[in-house]
Amino acid sequence: MKGAILYELGQVPQYGTIDEPKIQQEGEHVLRVTAAAVKNLDKARTSGKHYASYTDLPAVVGNDGVGYLEDGTRVYGQGITGMIAEKALISGNYTPIPKDLDDVTAAALPNAILGSAMPLIIRARLQEGQNVLFNGATGVTGQVGVQIAKHYGAKEIIVTGRNTAILEQLKHFGATQTITLTEDNEALQEQIKSIHQITPIDVVIDYLWGKPFQAILNAFKGNDIHHLASTVKIVTAGDMAGKEIQLTSAILRSTDIQLMGSGFGSLTQEELIVFNKVILPEMFLLAAQGKLHIQTEVHPLEAIESVWNKPIDRGTRLVIKI
Repeated sequence: MKGAILYELGQVPQYGTIDEPKIQQEGEHVLRVTAAAVKNLDKARTSGKHYASYTDLPAVVGNDGVGYLEDGTRVYGQGITGMIAEKALISGNYTPIPKDLDDVTAAALPNAILGSAMPLIIRARLQEGQNVLFNGATGVTGQVGVQIAKHYGAKEIIVTGRNTAILEQLKHFGATQTITLTEDNEALQEQIKSIHQITPIDVVIDYLWGKPFQAILNAFKGNDIHHLASTVKIVTAGDMAGKEIQLTSAILRSTDIQLMGSGFGSLTQEELIVFNKVILPEMFLLAAQGKLHIQTEVHPLEAIESVWNKPIDRGTRLVIKI
């Protein structure tokens, strides 16, 4: 079969021929793949620097995708074998795709939903009427997160980012307040503090970490012994602006912050089943109804080598059609 094949760690996958995957145990299914997204995780695993980098080469790359089971059912699944190929093995924990949802959108959405719905719903347990801040909302995941927060009834949706055009677009997706990130973190801190005083922020979903997150964290710090704390659930789901912050004891003692992370290591197997069987089907249905949007750039499998490292517009997901 044809696929995107990695021959050496640190190299770009190449279009070529490799043996078809074969079922090894009960519960596995062969998927005839029609589309698969290229994500940061996919690229990290090919680099050799990720903890889950490929060890048995050559190998087909790609972690998830959509296609047809043996009985003709169209599904999204996470690969036991690499997914950017004509065929792949998946487990039984797959998600059927609505007939009105196209393959490209179905392939592009799941990773963004995993990075937004799981922090919002599973980790922060968002409630209708709460106020949410997305720090670094102009990426693919942040844009999807804003739409999901609106769907689940968030009242105020505050977003930060550097791309002013995408920030403006996020208003159409449900954002009620936008903050343009600059190098002036003190100004960011004061903006967040002012917003928090008027409309207390209940949930923060952070994709940046580093200095922008430090400024937001400092904004929640109480100033005197008469300060009445309001609970703020903070979920980190990325570190695009830096891998470290300075967390002082005073911040935790002066406000009611619940700080947690969201990622594969923090989600239980049961929660991942809920993702595939409950959350993802609901989001697929929203997308099929035109109520959940994601921007994509599509290329054929044959072009994998030339598009793997191609610069893609911010907030757009690369999808390979097969």
